[in-house]
Amino acid sequence: MHGKNLSRGDHFLDGYLENFYMINKIVGLSILLTTGGIFLLSFTTKEKTDFSSYSTAGLDLYYIAPNFNEIEDENTFTAPNLGKSYLGFKEALAFKESRGDYGVVNQFGYMGKYQFGRGTLALIGVKNMSREDFLKDSALQEKAFYAYLSRNKWVLRRDIKWFVGRTMNGVKVTESGILAAAHLAGPNAVKRYLRSGGVEGFADAFGTTIRYYMKRFGGYDTSYVVPNRKAKAIL
Repeated sequence: MHGKNLSRGDHFLDGYLENFYMINKIVGLSILLTTGGIFLLSFTTKEKTDFSSYSTAGLDLYYIAPNFNEIEDENTFTAPNLGKSYLGFKEALAFKESRGDYGVVNQFGYMGKYQFGRGTLALIGVKNMSREDFLKDSALQEKAFYAYLSRNKWVLRRDIKWFVGRTMNGVKVTESGILAAAHLAGPNAVKRYLRSGGVEGFADAFGTTIRYYMKRFGGYDTSYVVPNRKAKAIL
């Protein structure tokens, strides 16, 4: 049969076998290269990244952006002659609350120069009094303000001792800042804020925060206020 031409089937079989051997070679080479790569990588020394220079220690990681009502503007009350005294503190706070108006009532029912609610007034002994009578009695409003400060200073006495001098959410904690924040939010809300490291915040109906009051009214001398658990506004 030598010298005889191959049939079409023979040519097809030869081509098929040639392709089969070629594919096997390619697959085998790929497996060999992959295995070799894994083997080499397993012996490669892994360098550990040093993250020490990226430490977040001491950074202010929690920040509350001020809302529109918290942004200082040209209407911010300042009284250079009162400075950082107790009088300066109470007048600055009164200006923020009501522009210092004894007769004002806001849309939520808070009354007077220091914007007291009925519940707070009852707490310091002002009960069974009409709104009109309270608004006309400036002396009682001043007594109520001091009594509430005095009570809050007693409630927050440990927190004042623990946290004054620290920085929280980018704001230095001061006694006057704590007392101002307690006037805004109540002493228990201020406790939660301080003891949570500033995580548990508070905002009133206008969006004003504890952080803002602590910043805005920090650094005043409130040593004049005597802590008193049973403080009452009595004329």
